[in-house]
Amino acid sequence: MPVTGMNARSLISPVGITRFFEIFLSCTAFSLVANAKAFSGPYGTWCMFSWCFCFAVTVLIIVLELTELFPRLPLSWDDFTSAFSMLAALMIFTSSIVYPSVYIHGTCSTSVCARQAAATAMSCLCFIAYAIEVGLTRARPGDVSSFLSTVPGLLKVFEAYVACLIFSLVDNGHSYYHLPGLQWSMAVYCICFILTLLIIILTIGQCLAYIPFPLEKVLVGYNALAVLMYLTTAVIWPYYSFKGVSRPSPCNSDCQWNSKLGVTFLTYFNLIAYIVDLVYSSKMVFFVTATT
Repeated sequence: MPVTGMNARSLISPVGITRFFEIFLSCTAFSLVANAKAFSGPYGTWCMFSWCFCFAVTVLIIVLELTELFPRLPLSWDDFTSAFSMLAALMIFTSSIVYPSVYIHGTCSTSVCARQAAATAMSCLCFIAYAIEVGLTRARPGDVSSFLSTVPGLLKVFEAYVACLIFSLVDNGHSYYHLPGLQWSMAVYCICFILTLLIIILTIGQCLAYIPFPLEKVLVGYNALAVLMYLTTAVIWPYYSFKGVSRPSPCNSDCQWNSKLGVTFLTYFNLIAYIVDLVYSSKMVFFVTATT
């Protein structure tokens, strides 16, 4: 049995040092919230899951790189770590906004509120740390060896994550079932999410090389189709959601009007992401090919 070596350099590299900050900050965030016992409800559960999940996976990545076991895994390690750092940055960013918005109100004078505020500060710093890792591991212009570390690859993670947020905000009463426009919008969200997630999984699993057609051009075609589909949804969803409906008063965090408004903005965000994705993908395929 081959002896596994220890790669101490992975700990003192810029990325390794950044990961230590991520571990410390995420651990501090969920420890403070757990100590305050202020995470009841779905929003608090999501924030705790985000901090714990990012903490655990980052520790696992450091251990695998330190022991040099990651080459034995049946996946593209660079793509996996790039996708995870982007996902972690998005999850921590969401938690840094959601947690104080839901659990911190008015003047912060109690010890519980102080711990909540400190946890929020740690979460914001943790987001910065993951954003720095994304910048450190992002592929430089002309380097396409790791697709998910390129701008189009990182955008794929962003698009899938935003789609998940959209699903979480959709009306639990399924009010879109009887409206064709909202049914089309849900179909667009689901189709684009499934295809984007499939691209991410196949990339990490190193399966794209076995697809018997020019994948780069297919991705450009898919991005163009996704832009057109999201463009129709960006018009149809708000039209059918707010037609003849005014904002109720009061409208708390569970108000469906706010949820539909959130879906509308997230739809616009994903539309912009797919447009940028299309531009970068076209540049990588057609302009790089033309120069070579």
